[in-house]
Amino acid sequence: MIGLIAAFILQSGTAPLDPIGEMIASQSPDAREAVVMAAPTLSEPVQGCAGDFAEGALLICNYGPGSQVSLGDVTAQADGSGWTVLGIPRDAPGELRFTVAAAGERIDRMQPITQREFAIQRIEGVPQSTVTPDASTLPRRQREYAQKQAAFATRWDGEGFLAGFIRPAEGITTGVYGSQRVYNGTPGNPHWGLDWANDPGTPVVAPAAGRVILAEPDMYYEGGLVFLDHGQGLVSCFLHMSAVHVAAGDMVEQGDLIGEIGAGGRATGPHLDWRVKFQNSFYVDPALLLELDPAELHPVD
Repeated sequence: MIGLIAAFILQSGTAPLDPIGEMIASQSPDAREAVVMAAPTLSEPVQGCAGDFAEGALLICNYGPGSQVSLGDVTAQADGSGWTVLGIPRDAPGELRFTVAAAGERIDRMQPITQREFAIQRIEGVPQSTVTPDASTLPRRQREYAQKQAAFATRWDGEGFLAGFIRPAEGITTGVYGSQRVYNGTPGNPHWGLDWANDPGTPVVAPAAGRVILAEPDMYYEGGLVFLDHGQGLVSCFLHMSAVHVAAGDMVEQGDLIGEIGAGGRATGPHLDWRVKFQNSFYVDPALLLELDPAELHPVD
């Protein structure tokens, strides 16, 4: 991965003499030849995206520094190393316009989007009190909603997503992204996370590096709640935890302990609900992130 990023830095050619160039210039002729031959081939840059064009998927792309990549209504500006992150919503249409504007690279095409089937479960006879929260809790829910929105509005300029993602907890899968329940004939929101049931106290770790932007031990809906920003507006949310071991502002590495599984908030049993939100706009499928290898860029043309 470091070599890939270095290749893009070399490709930009914006500095009259970069650090690698300074190193080469200081060597003897024989040493200079050896270094140049070991350098990446700039005539065939690796450009493209890792990930699938599918509902709920995440794309990690690199078309060089200064590039702008768009898919439908979603636009991402490359960071200093050329990386961009794009999410695809659960209910995306069958095709979206994919565009790239970059030095030496122009793409404008209609990109097919793989359509997925999501489970729908109909439940009748549910007590309405469990579907509609008590009105007396409204001030608390409003306060916590504002707190969560303020956290989502922040941005970390790091690249925690570049190392890929690991499972944040062990357990039995009890819920998947995109499934929807219909209560008493009224459709509820789709389930936006990936659920693992396990004993209270089971460790929850960071699936990727990032900055903690929210850490609360007892939220009305979520119980113990942590938001972890992986960069480019990609935020992991960890719900229903019995303990929180980080604080807002902490920097964590992949695999660091952040909390413990619990049954806090509106949960029917101990489990972790892991959700991943993109640019405070929509959620992507955490299961697809576990399969995503940012190093496997493939051209889109």
